[in-house]
Amino acid sequence: MANVTWDFTDRVVVITGSAIGMGECAVELFSNAGASVFGLDVDVERGAAVAERTGTTFVECDITSSTVVRSTFAAIEQEHGRLDVLVNNAGGFWEQNTTESLSEDEWDRVIDLNLKGVFLCAQSAIPLLRKSAAGRIITIASLAGQTAMYRSSPPYAAAKAAVLSLARVLAYELAADGITSNAISPSAVMTDRIRVVRSEEERAKTQATIPLGRYGEVDDLVAWMMFLASEEGGYMTGETLNVNGGRFMV
Repeated sequence: MANVTWDFTDRVVVITGSAIGMGECAVELFSNAGASVFGLDVDVERGAAVAERTGTTFVECDITSSTVVRSTFAAIEQEHGRLDVLVNNAGGFWEQNTTESLSEDEWDRVIDLNLKGVFLCAQSAIPLLRKSAAGRIITIASLAGQTAMYRSSPPYAAAKAAVLSLARVLAYELAADGITSNAISPSAVMTDRIRVVRSEEERAKTQATIPLGRYGEVDDLVAWMMFLASEEGGYMTGETLNVNGGRFMV
């Protein structure tokens, strides 16, 4: 799919978690395809650098704050009058704990980022998406939300299971408005966060469980974001695309 040429000219796209990893790649590729891209992140330095390099707009936005999220989407509406694509990409965790060792603060922090943030962004985006001729919501989930076959983070796994369900609820609620909602569920993607939270030994063990024999790269996932955002993806809704190298097959 890397050789497919997408055209998002005159489309307005919001990508959360735009400063690094899949979000950074998505900002670049959607922009290259002609979209007006708004990258949302709390990392001002890196987010602004991505925006400058790609000719896009960076907005400092804490997606766990309803006040901040509402004001961010209000500003986008004021500038463009609508939104065409929301990519709920921001997420992650910082510590690999067991349920027994997990602190309540860490639970709240991870749930807020990975679940509440998706809800708040979708809620604020819906009125703007209704003004689009082809509204799209794309939510990044995780294999951790589908199975417990490897060590992860309890709140991260719980949140990612929840966003899979939320994506389906949104698909059902918004179908009459012509808005689609789908999820992409990656497994092992070689990002900066993975290098931090998992040791080299753990990464090697994980790679051995992937039938295709390698970690995913960020553009493996962004290619599917672009398909779901495209006209060609317009008849798919309420689905989860498993992009995991064959690590989990359903």
